[in-house]
Amino acid sequence: MKKISKLINADLQAAYQLEKRCHEYPWSEITFYSNQGERYLNKKIEIDDHLVGFLICQTVLDEASLFNIAIDPNYRQQGLARSILNNLITELEAKKIKVLWLEVRESNAAAIALYQQIGFNEISNRKNYYPTKNGHEDAIIMAYNISF
Repeated sequence: MKKISKLINADLQAAYQLEKRCHEYPWSEITFYSNQGERYLNKKIEIDDHLVGFLICQTVLDEASLFNIAIDPNYRQQGLARSILNNLITELEAKKIKVLWLEVRESNAAAIALYQQIGFNEISNRKNYYPTKNGHEDAIIMAYNISF
């Protein structure tokens, strides 16, 4: 059974292990643990009480920034990223947040397609933002306007 809820301190060790499995260039442990607290609306998604994904979202005034999203590679292509993002957007709407921002690797076609399907729009690019094996690649900055 799928369940989406708040990512809590007891989940952080498992979530950080998932972070390392999901991303070629994962956050450092210090960065991961520092992106928690009252300004954050962090969520997890579980299947049968097993953590299979999470997202890290910071809110400041009437804006939010999605900093990180990870779905266990064994559970991808099941609509879980869409589910957790839609859950986040619903909660942001209830909190009267006006816009949700994110940055995505320009090579991450699957994520870009998902974000566009949900309703994110490309705003601009950050040159040479993400590390790669051969240097750096651009980040695409996207925004979702939340109506409430």
